[in-house]
Amino acid sequence: MDDFDKYLKEQMENPAFKQEWDNGEMEHQLMMMVLKARSEQNLTQSELAERTGIRQSNISRIEKGQAMPSIATLNKIAHGLGKQLQIKFV
Repeated sequence: MDDFDKYLKEQMENPAFKQEWDNGEMEHQLMMMVLKARSEQNLTQSELAERTGIRQSNISRIEKGQAMPSIATLNKIAHGLGKQLQIKFV
């Protein structure tokens, strides 16, 4: 376990910190899914923007975790990547 993992484990004992961390988890997962799917297809943000009709700057914000995309935007991104969007409660 590295220093960050130790620090995070300690911080997670604080209920307020844990709540904030959990609240940001969905955004982080969305960010990583878009970035990974785009990278796997060797697409630039500009190429994905062209395929989806979403501005490159907005794709960048999503991948940096600076914007929370709507379901409609996620659907456009999925289709631009040749994928389908699935949303599940687990």
